[in-house]
Amino acid sequence: MTPPPRWRSGVDRAAHRRTDPGWLDEAWARARVLVIDSSAQVLSSPGPELVFVEPDEAPTGDRLFLGVDTEDTPYFAVVADLPEWPGARPVTLREVGAGLSERDAELLATAAALVNWHATHRYAPPTGEETSAAAAGWLRVDPSGTHLFPRTDPAVIVLVHDGVAGEQGRCLLGSNAARPVGRDGRRFFSTLAGFVEPGESAEDAVAREVYEEVGVRVSELRYEGSQPWPYPGSLMLGFTGVADPAQPFRLDPAEIAAARWFTRAEIASVFANEPGPRGALRGEPAPGVPVYLPGPASIAYRLIHTWLHASPLPR
Repeated sequence: MTPPPRWRSGVDRAAHRRTDPGWLDEAWARARVLVIDSSAQVLSSPGPELVFVEPDEAPTGDRLFLGVDTEDTPYFAVVADLPEWPGARPVTLREVGAGLSERDAELLATAAALVNWHATHRYAPPTGEETSAAAAGWLRVDPSGTHLFPRTDPAVIVLVHDGVAGEQGRCLLGSNAARPVGRDGRRFFSTLAGFVEPGESAEDAVAREVYEEVGVRVSELRYEGSQPWPYPGSLMLGFTGVADPAQPFRLDPAEIAAARWFTRAEIASVFANEPGPRGALRGEPAPGVPVYLPGPASIAYRLIHTWLHASPLPR
């Protein structure tokens, strides 16, 4: 699978610096600063290109140390209302992630995940006491000194296919029940996904989620890669798997509004109409094809795109 954005970025997280106040003070003076608000929006100029400000231009707010690049430039995020900036607009990772450089995509993903984690961990779970940020944003501490570390929730996402090469090979996609039909009557379809439960392997989670959501048994699971997805703090573990299209669907109505098998020819017709890898939030519908597909910032897109161009498929 072609790696999703946010791989091989060249950012060193420099975790050993997080508890070094002297170094952090010195690094702040020469840092590039990303302003991010409480909803994980940042400013981007056309391109897209993230807006970084100088330390003396940064608003007052919690500082999050993100790391240093290959030229030893430190990067921080400051959690505050977004300032006015000529030619820039507020954006989220979902909107611009595919068009950013690998470095900037990782910095934004990290900042967004930390903002979301801090917002939900202001109080200690055992006691309800208020916590405070420490370690340059990578820790929260309660009054007794107990440490709370950022957590990532593992989730699986799978492209189920029939193992058939060529244009008539098919993949299984579902339409989430929580996502309304578009104004033009077209549905959004994507790969199936869900969270890994306690005591469960990622592979078991894939098999369980597919069966629970659409009633299909899947086999020949193959791990393809992962992607951080800070909505609010997930790590998406991508798989492919094989299933027999003759199996009848049994949809979970709370999760899936519709499911169907798509041929490669159908998927190609939708992707052919997309604005390109730096384009829209989601795939544009092809004329006469009543679906939207995931946009290029997501691992779902990568799984579908890789399957589309794999012929014959590895088994």
